[in-house]
Formats: sequence, C-alpha cells, structure tokens
Amino acid sequence: MKKTTYNGIFILLFLIIFGCKKENNKQDISGKMENISTSDYGVTPKGDSIKKYTLTNKNGMKVEVINFGGIITSLTAPDRNGKYEDVVLGFTKPEGYFDGNPYYFGALIGRYGNRIANARFALEGKTYEIDKNDGPNSLHGGKEGFHTRFWNIEVVKDAKFPTLKLSYTSADGEEGYPGKLTTTVFYTLTDDNALEISYEAETNKPTVVNLTQHSYFNLSGNFTKTITDHEMQINADHFLPVNETLIPTGEQKAVKGTPFDFTVSKPIGKDIGADDDQLKKGKGYDHNWILNGKGLRSIAKVYHQETGRLMEVFTDEPGVQFYSGNFLDGKFDTKTGGKNEFRTGFCLETQHFPDSPNQPSFPSTELKPGQKYQSKTIYKFSVKK
Repeated sequence: MKKTTYNGIFILLFLIIFGCKKENNKQDISGKMENISTSDYGVTPKGDSIKKYTLTNKNGMKVEVINFGGIITSLTAPDRNGKYEDVVLGFTKPEGYFDGNPYYFGALIGRYGNRIANARFALEGKTYEIDKNDGPNSLHGGKEGFHTRFWNIEVVKDAKFPTLKLSYTSADGEEGYPGKLTTTVFYTLTDDNALEISYEAETNKPTVVNLTQHSYFNLSGNFTKTITDHEMQINADHFLPVNETLIPTGEQKAVKGTPFDFTVSKPIGKDIGADDDQLKKGKGYDHNWILNGKGLRSIAKVYHQETGRLMEVFTDEPGVQFYSGNFLDGKFDTKTGGKNEFRTGFCLETQHFPDSPNQPSFPSTELKPGQKYQSKTIYKFSVKK
C-alpha cells in the first residue's frame, strides 16, 4: 500500500511540475507572438498582396511596416502625459504608397539614397547611366527604386525584441545600376522605445550602395502643424553646400556663423527664413551635414516642447541629410485630418554623402564582390519634462 501511495504521489507531482512548465512555455510563446501581428493591407497594381506587420514593445509603443517599399506607415511615441501618438507622416489609403509615393513617406531607399549628378557615374573605367528622375539628376535610386519594390518579410523568432527581417534582391542592371545586389534590413523595436534599423548588402559585381530610411517626423502628433517649432541639435561642424539642382559643390563648409549651425539646439524655424543663398536653393534645409566622430554615436536630437517628446538619432554613417519638408505641397490628406502642407514633417536621413560616386574626396560608396555593406541607425524616443 505504501509503495503504491508513494508511486501515486510521485506521478502526481511529476504531472503537476511538467504541466506547469508546459503551461509556462505556452505563455512565453504566446507573449512573443503578441509582440508582432500581421494583417492584410492592400493589393498593388501589379497584383502583389501587401501585408502589414505591427511591432509592439512592453510599453505599448507600436511600429507598423508593410512589405511594399519596406515602408513604416505608423510609429507611436509617448508625450509627457504618457499618451502614445503617431509621429510619422503617411498616406491615409494604401494607394498613396502604391502610386509612386512621390514624397517617399516612410520608405527604405536604395540603391542610392540622395542625388547622383546628371544620373551617371563611372566605376572601374565604365560609365553607368541611371534613371533620371529629379531634373538632370537621379534621386533615391530612381523612379522604380527600393521604395516601390516588394520586400520579403520574416519575423525573427529568436530575437530579444520584436524584429522583422526584410530582404530584396535587385537584379543586375535594375535602374541602371551594375551587379546583382542582395539587401537585408532588420527593424527592431526595443523596450526603451527605440527603433533600430540595421542594413546589410552584398553584390556580385562592383557597384555603389547608399541605403537610408525616409520617414518624416512630426513630434506634435498633429500633422497639420509645421515642424518649425521643433528644437534640433546636430552634432556636425560642417555641411555640404549645393548647386541649383541640389548637388554638392564639393566644398565642406563650416556651419559656424551660418543658418546651418545646429551645434547648439535651436528651433528649426529660427533661421530657416534667413537671406541665405543655400536656403534659397533648397527652399529651406535640404542638405547633408558632415557628422562629427565615427562609429555608432549620437548625432542629433529633436525636442518638441509642447508635448515633451524627444527623439535622439544614433548612426555609424558619416552624414545625415536634414530635410525640412520643403516640397510638401498639400496634395494629400494627413492621418490626423487636413493636408500634408509645406514643412509639416522633417527627415533625418542617415547616409553617405550625395553624389559620392562622382566626388572622389567624399567617403566611398563602392561595394565589391566579397565585401558586405553594413550600417546601423537608431531612432530613440523619450520624454523631456
């Protein structure tokens, strides 16, 4: 009787312990799955079914990404009262993104972020003609750049934080660029309210690569308000002046004593209307700053006093293009009502310099077979009280 009783107790304890472990495992798996959800988003004119992936961290911050253009359609951040609101511009309907996305809202940009003069460059003795989609120049990889492409998206199941792996293979000759380029981008949403973006690329022929992310931010959460009241600091002592078509002249000019001095935080609108030749050419700020330091470091901070929202940008890139939304023209509805008017959003596009393939004094953007392009940028959100 005693032996039977002991055996029964042992079996009962075993079942209880095993059952608890099994139940805990279920809860862990369920918890991870709840951090990333998927839903149908729309169908492109080419017939591609587009999905939306929503990443959520433990604080309730959310980032929404679609597999068309790797586009971030929404990103929420808290204000000083703990209220999470969307802080990135975007279209109200999927068709806005599918129909060319003229502002590049939220998109992954490639093969070459920013401008290449006269839509051509020479590489290893051969001249390549690329898509001319910005006056005489090529902008953001051409009309059919990465922002218009279907990206394969996988959920990274063993990641510490919600992470998406996006991949796209660009064929040799696509938009005029040489080499078959395989690109991978990781979007990670951490528990300290940071969106981490990691880029990788490999090629089978010498080519040029300059990847970036083109989200427009408005930390007020109201997309009818301009961003001129946002206070910005950029860790850069020099910027690149441009010509009439916004191509760098090659000069690296000190910001001190100019409207381009953001070494100390100031409102974006403080000097934007100054009588300055460079501001007139860009219709505001649309220039590349040469960032101080190397490696992954803090390069910019933007603060919105009314809401208390603070955005800090980290990157290992040598430059950042600060664009003050000068070509937003009110043609489309915003997600908060009204229109996307002049200067209702700003971009901080971390990257190598514009027109680097044609300017040997700039850091090289050449990628050769056997090499791996790698870059990382972080947008971190907090509250300043």
